[in-house]
Amino acid sequence: MSRRWISVAWPLAQQSAAAVVAWLIAVHVAGHAEPFFAPVAAAIGLNATQGRRGSNAVRLLTGVLIGVLVGEAAVWLVGGGAWTLAVAAFLAMLVARLVNDARIIQAQAAVAAILVTVFGQPEQGWDRLVDAFIGAGVAVVFSQVLFAPEPLRLLRHAEAAVLSSLADALRMTADAFESGDEQRAAAATTKLRDLRDKLAALSTTRKASDRIVRHSLTWRRRAGLVVAERERADHLDLLAGSCLMLARTALAIEGPLRAPLAAVVRQLAAAMDGLATDPGDRPNRQHAADRAAELARWLVEHGGQVPARSPLAAAYASIRMVAADVMVFAGVDPEQAFQDTFPRRREE
Repeated sequence: MSRRWISVAWPLAQQSAAAVVAWLIAVHVAGHAEPFFAPVAAAIGLNATQGRRGSNAVRLLTGVLIGVLVGEAAVWLVGGGAWTLAVAAFLAMLVARLVNDARIIQAQAAVAAILVTVFGQPEQGWDRLVDAFIGAGVAVVFSQVLFAPEPLRLLRHAEAAVLSSLADALRMTADAFESGDEQRAAAATTKLRDLRDKLAALSTTRKASDRIVRHSLTWRRRAGLVVAERERADHLDLLAGSCLMLARTALAIEGPLRAPLAAVVRQLAAAMDGLATDPGDRPNRQHAADRAAELARWLVEHGGQVPARSPLAAAYASIRMVAADVMVFAGVDPEQAFQDTFPRRREE
């Protein structure tokens, strides 16, 4: 629980500190009496997930600039009032929409235009633009220099979330093997389908890691590590699909073979749990790959006489596919992984 609260409070503390720093710079360096745009821009610029805060600050600055310019023009031309506010907000959002369809740009353009028309004086327009630059600049320094995100850590955190959920679903699948309980099998299938959100978060993290590498001098020199980790993360989509196929074949198995198959599935779940504890640890990945290969070999040895179109053959194939995908994620060459898990197919 304490880690969870720390993970929540730490970004908020950064936003608060950035707002104070931006305000101090605007007051004591730029000499502005009421620099409300500076702390607002700094706080909102950091209001994004790790890996997207730098681009968020740039989008915010774009929106604020549009809003301030449109608002200042409206006040200078027709003065204040409700109609001025409405027209300025509408035009600011329209211009922002033409520049970029990101919602944060449109929202900040509207907010900036409203603040200018309600509280502003035309002669302070330059000060407000400077304040927006100060706030966005502070947000960029906080996000890219002082508290720069670590793409490998972000990727592995997202990978661990997916692997942990997959392990839980496989344990539920093993329960369904043993009991023949349709509700447990349905629950396992539902859990695997609900992985869409975690896989989407992983996809977002993959894209963010690419932006970090391109925009960070530190990580640009280590781009190879990030690319390799991103390629491993890509394979989790296939692993999730293999686990879903396994869950769907669970209840078709009948008879005494359920128990040994359930044991195999539990061992695959344990291998994924091991990976989830530290996806970046090389010995950890090697252990998971060895474990998956051993399970695949057991299935090959004990499944030779199974009719090709039987439910048991489908279950064997599903488990072997999961084992192969675990091996590939752990770093085994894909061709070698499938040769180890589907040797008969390779011989043909």
